[in-house]
Amino acid sequence: MPVEKSISRLLWVLCLSAIGAASISLGFGLNVGLAKDFSTTVENKAKPKLVAPPDMVWIPGGEFAMGIFDAKCADSAKDALPVHQVYVDGFYMDRTEVTNDQFARFVKETGYKTVAELSPDPAEFPDVPVQDLVPGSTVFTPSNVKDGCSLDNALAWWSYEKGADWRHPSGPASNLEGKGNYPVVHIAYADALAYCQWAGKRLPTEAEWEFAARGGKVGEPYVWGRELKRHGKWMANTHQGRFPAQDSAADGFAGLAPVAQYAPNRYGLYDMAGNVWEWCQDWYRADYYQMLADKGGVAVNPQGPESSFDPEDKQAKKRVQRGGSFLCNEVFCTRYVLGSRGKGEVSTASNHVGFRCVRFGP
Repeated sequence: MPVEKSISRLLWVLCLSAIGAASISLGFGLNVGLAKDFSTTVENKAKPKLVAPPDMVWIPGGEFAMGIFDAKCADSAKDALPVHQVYVDGFYMDRTEVTNDQFARFVKETGYKTVAELSPDPAEFPDVPVQDLVPGSTVFTPSNVKDGCSLDNALAWWSYEKGADWRHPSGPASNLEGKGNYPVVHIAYADALAYCQWAGKRLPTEAEWEFAARGGKVGEPYVWGRELKRHGKWMANTHQGRFPAQDSAADGFAGLAPVAQYAPNRYGLYDMAGNVWEWCQDWYRADYYQMLADKGGVAVNPQGPESSFDPEDKQAKKRVQRGGSFLCNEVFCTRYVLGSRGKGEVSTASNHVGFRCVRFGP
């Protein structure tokens, strides 16, 4: 079946990404100092002329150092190096990830169908019977497998679920009852764009997203500071316990959490680490930061590269994702670390990918 072939390729990409994420985890649970590569963040002083739109906050913009905070991670986070100077204009950003209730209003008004709700295009899979081309999406299905990363055990963690979509996050038997304030998931890139257009907003650039997540802090590894836990308390919805089989919910949630369950950052943004991956508008290129650094000076409002290139999956068209998800943990995936990058094939959705929107200020 094409779906099985497609998900196998997807899982291979996920697995390769996880290898890199796992290898940058060493030491991130410790207290660390600031990296000498980072200069002081200089925030714009201009204030917006209007009150922030509902459910959004003002991000002042300014100049900052962008990239992974610690150069010793170079071997495993090359796509987030070198650290380089960036300037972004001020903008408004959603306080939280877009929720099921918010997305439902969009669908009710427009009748929009997400990618996961549509059958795969027969033209893309000419050798497959039409009856096998069914709507669905990828769902994390943990089982008792050994830790590590290979295609075989990755397929044990994930499955292509027929009928899984934003309304049915775990498959056709699931629903959104009592989950209106959870982030909407099973969102492909086109779905996020469609919502943003309806809402009069857009997706953030990768630079805007990182500036906002840092909250004016300089070079710190986490949205909330220098320690993974503050006073012994988990600060984001991530994975505790033995991955992938068991999430101990030490942070208060096993799996996905409602939005805004942890303290916001200095700009008033919630869940900029963990919970769900968030789409950015930029194409993903592993060497993009080096391209910017080679130009010298300060990159002003960078919009990302002109096209996608992932050396681990050269044929796929990918956009940047940021923030990590409820599946990230200290020993396997540390993509909740500030400056680290994610990537997603544009037509692929899953139950740990969502988004939030931005708009320019007056």
